[in-house]
Amino acid sequence: MSETNQTSLTMKILIAMLGGAVLGVLLNLFVSEEGLLQIYLIDGLLLVVGKIFVASLKMMVVPLVFVSLVGGVTSLSDMSTLGRMSVKAIAFYLFTTAAAITIALSLAVAVGPGEGFDVADKAVEFTGKEAPPLTDVFINLVPSNPIEAMATGNMLQIIVFAILFGIAITLAGERGKHVLRLFNDLDVVIMKMVEVIMKLAPYGVFALLARTFATQGIDLILPLGAYFLTLTAALAIHALGTYPVLLRIFSGLNPLHLLRKMRDPATFAFSTASSGATIPVTMRTVEKRMGVDNSVASFTVPLGATINMDGTAMMQGVATVFIANVYGIDLGIGDYLMVVMTATLASIGTAAVPGVGLVMLTMVLNQVGLPVEGIALIIGIDRLLDMMRTAVNVTGDCTVSCIIAKGEGALDLAVYNDPDAGSVEASTGDLAHPEPTEA
Repeated sequence: MSETNQTSLTMKILIAMLGGAVLGVLLNLFVSEEGLLQIYLIDGLLLVVGKIFVASLKMMVVPLVFVSLVGGVTSLSDMSTLGRMSVKAIAFYLFTTAAAITIALSLAVAVGPGEGFDVADKAVEFTGKEAPPLTDVFINLVPSNPIEAMATGNMLQIIVFAILFGIAITLAGERGKHVLRLFNDLDVVIMKMVEVIMKLAPYGVFALLARTFATQGIDLILPLGAYFLTLTAALAIHALGTYPVLLRIFSGLNPLHLLRKMRDPATFAFSTASSGATIPVTMRTVEKRMGVDNSVASFTVPLGATINMDGTAMMQGVATVFIANVYGIDLGIGDYLMVVMTATLASIGTAAVPGVGLVMLTMVLNQVGLPVEGIALIIGIDRLLDMMRTAVNVTGDCTVSCIIAKGEGALDLAVYNDPDAGSVEASTGDLAHPEPTEA
């Protein structure tokens, strides 16, 4: 199959993104909030198609993570490998989060967003959520009801249960092998379901972006231009600078191959603004496109989607400087170090909490004595920035997965270096047009 055909889905998604953004801006500028287009197109067709697309992705998350992780654990040669891999993954995710917020703080201090911002006429009313106690974080890692954990999508509890289930299958001997064969077959079937959903992605992406830009007008960005551009620049530096450097240093791999193959998961992440919803696409890309063995990918990808919050941490840094400048409060070196430490540790401590970004920001602002009400100033444009932050997060998930796989000897270099390996068109095309058999 030609490279043009193999990359056509990616091109369709990119065209859908551009078309959706343009349509959304036009609708925002020219459509009345109470007109028929608002009711039947923006809050009707686009809302329904976008919601169904995101729901279809989320539908695959729990079965994919559970089935894949059980198979991955049973394929490990010994349990010490799992322990070593866990320590490496958590250490890398914490390091990249600390590096991310350091970059964001440095850039924000240099640019000075928020200076001269007139807060007098702005509504600054916001009530922050409290973060759970650290003891509850550790207690809640173990699910008292695994079915409830799956029903609510509690990813950390699902990971713990899947690991224990996989270990039990290994210890069960011959009886366990029968169960394992079922899980291996289920893994193949679920991945095929993911490929089917990816074929429908251009329509879902178009609807999501069209409605986002239709409801989030450009007029929201202009007053906060310095904040918006500073955070955008910091995210770009981290995604195109920090990750490639880490990949080269710790694995020796060519970062350009990874960045090229990130188009699908980054696009899905940008459209859905959810690392969790993007897990099926990220998992497939890491395994099929980058050559990471399932024993590594099944653990690092869902863990990264849960605790790797580099983009969110960068928002904490820029938002902290912005709010401090708006209210005329000077922060010292000690305060900035406290921001780095708080945001880094909070990325794990608040992993399973809804609205985690705002919870983390509330913690950071309280830690350095800034008014939590300042969050109301930036919350209006947070949706657009959240889309970019999520794309950065999944890039980090893929980078760390490749680094750990290379270190564990679980990376297929031929697949990683092949630009066409694992493309959706190639795999579905093979199913649609099987090789003829000899009579």
